[in-house]
Amino acid sequence: MLEEAAALAFPTGTLQRVAPVRELLAECAWQRGDTERTLSEASAALELARRHKHPWHVGELSYWMWRAGGHGAPLSECAEPYRLQIAGKWNEAARAWAKLECPYEQARALADGNAEARIEALAIFERLGAKPAAERLRRDLRDAGVRGVPRGPRPSTQRNPRGLTTREWEVLELLCQGLKNSEIAEQLFRSVRTVEHHVDSILGKLEAKSRSEVAAIAAREGLLATKMGSARVQTG
Repeated sequence: MLEEAAALAFPTGTLQRVAPVRELLAECAWQRGDTERTLSEASAALELARRHKHPWHVGELSYWMWRAGGHGAPLSECAEPYRLQIAGKWNEAARAWAKLECPYEQARALADGNAEARIEALAIFERLGAKPAAERLRRDLRDAGVRGVPRGPRPSTQRNPRGLTTREWEVLELLCQGLKNSEIAEQLFRSVRTVEHHVDSILGKLEAKSRSEVAAIAAREGLLATKMGSARVQTG
C-alpha cells in the first residue's frame, strides 16, 4: 500500500503528499532493521520540508535520519518533541508527546530511556496494537538482559473477545470488584506501577474512559463469564 501511495505522491512534489509517505517508508525500513533505507527515505524529503519551514515534517524526517545514524536538519528547525529526543532528552520528549496526546510517539521516546521507561513504552505499544514496534522493543530489552520483560500476546489471547492477556483478565476481575490499584497489586503480588500498565491496557482494549465504564462493558458483554467458561474448557 505504501509503494502505491509513493507512486501517487512523489510525482506531485508537494510536501503534504511526499513527506508523510517518506516518513512512513522510513519507519517501515527501521522496523525491518534496514537503516540504510531508513536514511535514504528520510533524507529524500528533508530539503523539501526545510524549504517550506515545516518544523513537524523537518523534525520527523530528521528524527529518522538520526535514528539511522545520520544527521538531519539543525535542531532549531525541528518541532520541540523531536528536538528534545534527538538531543537525548527522552524523558522531556515523552512528556511533550503525552501533553499533545500522542501515545505512540510518547512510547518511542520512552523506548530510549532506562529499563523502567522501556517497559512502560512496551506496555503502550501493546495497548495501541503496535506489534512491529512492540516486538522490536521486546527483542532489544531481552538482548540487553533486562529481566521481567512481558511476553507478547499468545494465540489464546488472540481468540478471546477483547484480546486480554491472562494477567489482564485477573486485573479486570479485581477491578470490577471495586479494588484500587494498590489493592490489586497486593492481591496479585505485583507492583502498583505494573498494575497501572495493565489497567491502561484494559482501558484501551475495551475502549473505555474510566474504571466504571470498564466494569459496565465487562458486565454488558459478559467478559468475566467468558473467562470462567474458558477456564472450565481448559480444566475439563
